[in-house]
Amino acid sequence: MKPLTKNMWRNIAQSKGRFIAIILIILLGTLIFVGVKATGPALNTALDQTVKKAKLSDVQLLSTTGFTKEDSQVAESVTGATAETAKFKYALTAKSKTVVALYGYDATQQQNQLILRSGHLPKHANEIVLDQQAKQKYHYRLGQTFKFAKDAALKQNRYKIVGFADSPQYIDNESRGSANIGDGTVRFFAYLPEKQLNLPTATLLNIRFSNLQTKNTYSKAYLSAVNRKVKALKKVFKVRQKQRTTALQNTVTQQFTPQQMQLTAAKAQLTANQQTNSTAYQTLLAQETQLNAAKKQALAATKTHYTWQTRSELPGFEAYGESSDRIAAIANVFPVFFFLIAALITFTTITRMVEENRSQIGTFKALGYGKGAIAKNYLVYAGLAGIIGTILGSIIGNEALPRIVLALYKAYIPLSHNITLQWGIISIAAVFALLATVGAALIVVNKELTAGPAALMRPRSPKSAKRILLERITPLWRRLSFNRKVSYRNLFRFKSRLFMTIIGIAGGTALILTGFGIQNSIAASGTRQYHEIFNYQAVVRLKNTQSDTKAINILKQAETYQHQTQLATAIGKIQANGKHISDVNLYMPKDTKQFQKYTRLQDVKTGQALKLKNNGVLLTQKAATILGIQVGDPLKLTLTNGQKATVKITGITTNFTGHFIYLNQVTYQKLFQKKPVNNTLLVQLKSQTSQQRDQLAQELLDSGAAIGTSYTHTQQATMTKMAATLDPIVAIFILLSGILSFVVLYNLTNINVSERIRELSTIKVLGFYDREVTLYIVRENIVLTLVGILVGYGIGNLLTAYILHQAATNLIIFPLTIAPIGYITATVLMLVFTAIVMYVTHKKLQHIDMIEALKSNE
Repeated sequence: MKPLTKNMWRNIAQSKGRFIAIILIILLGTLIFVGVKATGPALNTALDQTVKKAKLSDVQLLSTTGFTKEDSQVAESVTGATAETAKFKYALTAKSKTVVALYGYDATQQQNQLILRSGHLPKHANEIVLDQQAKQKYHYRLGQTFKFAKDAALKQNRYKIVGFADSPQYIDNESRGSANIGDGTVRFFAYLPEKQLNLPTATLLNIRFSNLQTKNTYSKAYLSAVNRKVKALKKVFKVRQKQRTTALQNTVTQQFTPQQMQLTAAKAQLTANQQTNSTAYQTLLAQETQLNAAKKQALAATKTHYTWQTRSELPGFEAYGESSDRIAAIANVFPVFFFLIAALITFTTITRMVEENRSQIGTFKALGYGKGAIAKNYLVYAGLAGIIGTILGSIIGNEALPRIVLALYKAYIPLSHNITLQWGIISIAAVFALLATVGAALIVVNKELTAGPAALMRPRSPKSAKRILLERITPLWRRLSFNRKVSYRNLFRFKSRLFMTIIGIAGGTALILTGFGIQNSIAASGTRQYHEIFNYQAVVRLKNTQSDTKAINILKQAETYQHQTQLATAIGKIQANGKHISDVNLYMPKDTKQFQKYTRLQDVKTGQALKLKNNGVLLTQKAATILGIQVGDPLKLTLTNGQKATVKITGITTNFTGHFIYLNQVTYQKLFQKKPVNNTLLVQLKSQTSQQRDQLAQELLDSGAAIGTSYTHTQQATMTKMAATLDPIVAIFILLSGILSFVVLYNLTNINVSERIRELSTIKVLGFYDREVTLYIVRENIVLTLVGILVGYGIGNLLTAYILHQAATNLIIFPLTIAPIGYITATVLMLVFTAIVMYVTHKKLQHIDMIEALKSNE
C-alpha cells in the first residue's frame, strides 16, 4: 500500500468521529431530500397500483332510463373500451334510516372488484357484503342480520352479513358521497346478489380503457387521455340518447294505444247514438283526460339524461391527489433547504480537516509528491464519506420514508406498498453530496497546495484580536470577568465559526418551526374560515319559494336552534384578464345588515368591514388572486342558465376556502333584470351531536321543505382531516430536523475545540479549573445558540410562508400560522442539544493531553 493511501486510512482511523459525522450529515440530508421527494410520487403510485389491481373503471355513466346491452356495445365502439353494466341504487336501513349505496354483485363482472378484508363474497340470495367502514364505525359484525327499510324495494329486507370489503370506488375512509334520500349523506356501501335489486335494467355503466392502464391515475398524460375518451363517448352517446328515448317512447305509446283505442271506440259509439251529453260520455272524457295525463307523465320519464363521472370525481380521489401534491410542493423546498444546511456544515468540516493536515501536506510536498497525488488523498477521503452517506441516505429515504407515510395514511384505505427507486432524485442528491464533500476538499486542498512545503509545515499565525463594540461600553465592559471578556472577543475573532454556528442553529430551528408551521397553517384555513368568516352552523337549501315557512318552523322546534337568515344563492362562472373560475358561489342576502352577523365581510388588506353596495360586488381573495384583478376592475359573470353580465369589483374580502361573490339583491336585479329567489337559509345553532345533526337534516328532507342540509362542522372536519394527512410527514420533518441540528451543533463544537486546542491547553496550564475551561468554550456556544434560535424564528416563518404558497390549491388559502408549541419545541430542543454537547465537551476537555497539544511544530 502506498504511503499516501496508508495515510488516508490512518486519517480515517484517527478521526473516526469526524468521518462518521460527515457520513451522518450527508446521510440525513440525502435521506430527507430523497425520501420526501419520493413520497409524493409513491403516494400516487400506491393508489394507482391499488385501483388498477381492483380494475377500477376509468369512466362511470349513470342514466335516468337505465342501460341495456346496446349501451355497452355503443361504449365499446370507442377504441380500447370495455363496458359492463351494473345495478345500483340508494337505500335506507330499517331503524336508523342510514343511507346506503347499494350495488348488485355479479361474480362475472371484471371491473370495480371488491378488496375483501374479512369473510367472503355473496354466494346465496340472502347474503350481503358491507363496507369495511360499516364494521369500524358502525360496529356491524359477521353473521349479524342486516335490515333494510320496507321502501328499499328489494326482493327481501333481511340479509346475513358474510363479509367486509373496501372498494376502489371509495378510497377515502370518511366520504361516501351524497344521495337524495334520508339525511342526504351516504354512510357506507353494500353489495347484494344482483337479482335482489328490483330494477328493470342496469343503472350504471362502467367503462375501462385498456390503453390507459399503463398511465398513472394522477399523471397529466392520464388526465388528458381520459378527457379525450370522455369526449369520444359523449359523441357516440349523443346519438344513443335519442335512440334510447325514442325506443322507450314507442314502448309507452304501444302500452297506451289499446286503452286509447277503446276510449275512442266507446266515444264514437255514444256519438253515433247521439249521447254526447250523457253521463257515460262525460265519464269517458274524464278517463281520456286521465289517460293522456298518465301518458304524458310516462313519456316524460322516458327522456334519457346521462351523468358522467371519471376517477377524479369519485369520493376522496381529488382530496388524495391534492394531499400528495402538497407533499410534492413541500418536497421542492423543505428538503432542499435541509440539504443545503447539511452541505454547508460538511463543507466546513472538510475545510477544517484539510487545514489541520497542513503539516502532512507540506511533508508530502517536500518528499516530492505532486499536487494531484496529494489532493487525491483528501478527495478520496471526502468522496468516500459522501458516497457512503449518499448510498445509505438514498436507500433509507427512498424505501423507508414513503412506506412509513403510507402506513400512517389512515384517512384512506390500505394501499399497495410497491415502492420504486427514484433514480433521478437519487442522482441529484449524489451530485449535491459530492459537491459538498469532494468539492470542498478540492477547493481547500488546492488553496493549501499553492503554499511552499516550509510554510505548510509551520502552523498558521493566530488571528490578532480586535476591539469589539462591547469594549467601547466602558462601564459594562469593566464589570465583566476575564473569562467573559475573552469569550466575547473570541466570538467576533473567529467570524467564520460565528456565522457557521448561527447558520447551523438557525437552520435547525427554522426546519423544526417549519414542520409545525405547515401543520398549523393547513389546519388554520378551516378553523379561521368557520370561526372568523362564517358565523353559522348549517346551510339549508329550500325546495321552492313556499318552503321557507315550513323549514323555519321545523328549525324552531329543534333544541339547538338559535337564529336564521334568508338569502338567494346561485352558481356562476367568472372571467377576467383571459382567465376564468367555474363553480363560484353567489350569495345575495335578503337583509344585508342581518347578513353581517352570519358572514364577516372585511377588506383583505385593511381588515375594515365591507358593505354591499348597489353598483358592484365583493369578491373573495383567492378568486381575485387567480384572475389578477383589484378593486375597481370589471368582472364578467355568467350564471348556470347562460345569463351574462359585467360588474365592478367594489371590494376584495378575506376568505380561506372556496370562491364567493357577495352582492345585494338590488344589484342582482339590475344585472339580470329579475328578482333573485330566496332559496337558502343560513342557520345559527348551538353545539350539536352527530345524531342531532342527522336528525334535523332528516326532518327537513322528509318534510319536503328542503332538498338538502349541509353543516359547517362537516366541512371543517374535512379541512382538519386534510391537515391530519400531513401529520406523518411533518413528524418525520421535525424528527430529522432535530437530529440534523444535534449533529451540526456537535460537529461545530468539535471543530471549535480542535481549532483551539493549544489555546485551551494554555489556560488549563495557567491553573483554570475544568469547569472554567469548559465555560470558556460553552459560553460562546450559548450566545451563538440564542442568536441562532432568534434568527431561526425569522427564517422559519419565511420558509413556512413560501412552502404554503407552493402548496396552496385553487380553492384554499393557507394563512401563515405557527402555534406557540412550535416555538417552544424548537427552542427547547436547541437548548437541550446545547446542554448535551456542553456535557460531552466538558468530559472531553477533562482529558486533554496538554503537553502534546503545546508541543512546538517547528
